[in-house]
Amino acid sequence: MTETTRFASELNRDVPVAGPQEFSPLALKSLRVWPPVVLAPMAGITNYPFRHMCREFGAGLFVSEMITARGFLHGNRVTRLLASSQPGESPRSVQVYGADPVDIGEMVRALVAEGVDHIDMNFGCPVAKVTRQGGGSAVPLKPRLLARIVRAAVSSAGEVPVTIKVRKGIDDGFVTYMDSGRVAQEEGVTAIGLHARSAAELYSGHADWSAIRKLKESVDIPVLGNGDIWECWDALRMMRETGCDGVIVGRGCLGRPWLFRELAEAFEGVEPAGPPKLGEAAQIALRHARSLSEFFGEGPAMQQMRKWVGWYTKGFHGAANLRASLSSITTYEELERLLRALPADEPFPLRALRVSRAKRGRRQQVKLPEGYLDDLMDDTPPRGPRSVEEIEAWERVHCGG
Repeated sequence: MTETTRFASELNRDVPVAGPQEFSPLALKSLRVWPPVVLAPMAGITNYPFRHMCREFGAGLFVSEMITARGFLHGNRVTRLLASSQPGESPRSVQVYGADPVDIGEMVRALVAEGVDHIDMNFGCPVAKVTRQGGGSAVPLKPRLLARIVRAAVSSAGEVPVTIKVRKGIDDGFVTYMDSGRVAQEEGVTAIGLHARSAAELYSGHADWSAIRKLKESVDIPVLGNGDIWECWDALRMMRETGCDGVIVGRGCLGRPWLFRELAEAFEGVEPAGPPKLGEAAQIALRHARSLSEFFGEGPAMQQMRKWVGWYTKGFHGAANLRASLSSITTYEELERLLRALPADEPFPLRALRVSRAKRGRRQQVKLPEGYLDDLMDDTPPRGPRSVEEIEAWERVHCGG
């Protein structure tokens, strides 16, 4: 494919593919990740079936959904299922959440004993249910607490690499990412990922890539950039502009797992082919549905596929009438019948490349516990979920960093 026929937005028409040895594998202790691309952990998204599908399209590091320490230690069935893997998933990467150092230490120790190859820690979740209890993106407001939690994980992980993911801060008045980078380096974290938005911004506006560059210039550990990777070219631009060591891909791959193939090709210096037509996208969606059914059971899988099919067919004119029928599907056969009726030759719409498939572009006022800002040097862990009911409620929180 020549540059003039490249399937890309106007922003990326002239971005060159990677040159020979321009980029290096992402080094996480003994792990070498090539291309330097990480699938962002997303609740309700990055379960084993989706991780496996993304891995088939391109190499990289594919992180699990966020797993709560309390749910894992209490043996919660859903937590254990989401933390589970299948033979052949290597490296196995799990994102953990918790604000109690004791819980985190025990959980990480258990995961390492199970053979997990990489631990990521979530300190970027902006969801009110989490921040209201002092968790997620609220934790970095208290650097001594952050240090205690991270120290427990790193100590328990041994030779297994531990990374953390943060946001810029709570809002423009409380910017915490530079302190988080300092804590991460001092406590032995292998790498830090930065979603270059504040918790108040959620997923609105444009990610501030200059913050990624500033963090990279201030620490000696690898920095992973996150925010607005919609096309493979965005990843190359981010690394060139910020000097970061790798990229984290989130919303851009929803309903587009082939983005990892395009990323792998661009990092290898190969001009990627265009995205699939509607018929091929439908076949990929059906393969995804079969995998979800094998993992969760047909009923739960079809409930999940209602959102997934909307993402796979986003922007296609031929799928406009599909969404009303999706709300009632209960079997794989129903889904297959709907998808096979679509116009297979309809090309992928260019306008859909940079359209968000999940999170709305709005801002919020971040909820914090009463008095949380009174003493930012306090390192007392927040309460967090304790009862079975609370733990199960937290497992349903859709908490992307």
